[in-house]
Amino acid sequence: MARPRKYKTDVPGLSPYFDKRNNKVYWRYRHPITGKNHGLGSIDQKLAETIAAEANSRLARQQMEQMLSLQEKIISDTGGSSTVTIFLNNYRKIQQERYENGEIKLNTLKQKAAPLRVFDERFGTRPLDAITVKDVVSVLEEYKARGHNRMGQIFRKVLIDVFREAQQTGDVPPGFNPAESAKKPQVRISRQRLTFDEWMMIYNAAEKNGYFLQRGMLLALMTGQRLSDICKMQFSDIRDGYLHVEQQKTGTRIAIPLALRCDKLNLTLDDVVSSCRDCVLSPWLLHHHHAKGTAKRGGMVKPATL
Repeated sequence: MARPRKYKTDVPGLSPYFDKRNNKVYWRYRHPITGKNHGLGSIDQKLAETIAAEANSRLARQQMEQMLSLQEKIISDTGGSSTVTIFLNNYRKIQQERYENGEIKLNTLKQKAAPLRVFDERFGTRPLDAITVKDVVSVLEEYKARGHNRMGQIFRKVLIDVFREAQQTGDVPPGFNPAESAKKPQVRISRQRLTFDEWMMIYNAAEKNGYFLQRGMLLALMTGQRLSDICKMQFSDIRDGYLHVEQQKTGTRIAIPLALRCDKLNLTLDDVVSSCRDCVLSPWLLHHHHAKGTAKRGGMVKPATL
């Protein structure tokens, strides 16, 4: 009677081998194309399964890339439209160039990443000119079902730009834009203004969570500027009794008087700026006191941190 197997795995290509000489179990992986066995040694089963699964995943990606490359060559030879994956690769390069040339902001570039990934995962192998309004709507409906209508809006907006770019490169006919024809998801605005008492509760709670949070809140209240602009404020921006700001989003330049006063807080902007000066040498109004992670002592507080 054969010895019962103690080790079983569902990972394709992976199998155990029992060596009677030392009573050890060794693992080996069989390449699905060449048929060659690759020894993995006497290692933990979970580790062997992880290695084999990763090998299968890489092979699958290689086969997909080869298929897409062949498909793209056929399409190119016949004058057809690029696949979604191929075009999105080019689109990402175009957007990166636009960012480097200062045509779009970093946040705009980042905002496109998730919608492009979803579009690629869902329709990557399809010709771009074969995408229909129904295809776009199917994704928007999924966002709606999860209560993510705002993400649906962003997805639609990004795809509209994708198809406009495709029209300019000749990958789709003029006027072809199924995303533009899809109905825009409606978002119910649920935000409301903070009362002063609510703001003070948050301000007092911020004292124990970070030394720069309260200063950031005061600068926001006194200047009315965006988060990214507040984080970029430097002491060198203060000239002739004004805080000079160049807005990152619009490029607009404004000068805010340091004498600007908030009667409710009994503070001026000059008081807030003075509170930002401390024992840490830094050019930034909002800065780190201690090195932590990628943050350096005296370094700028990033918007995501604030």
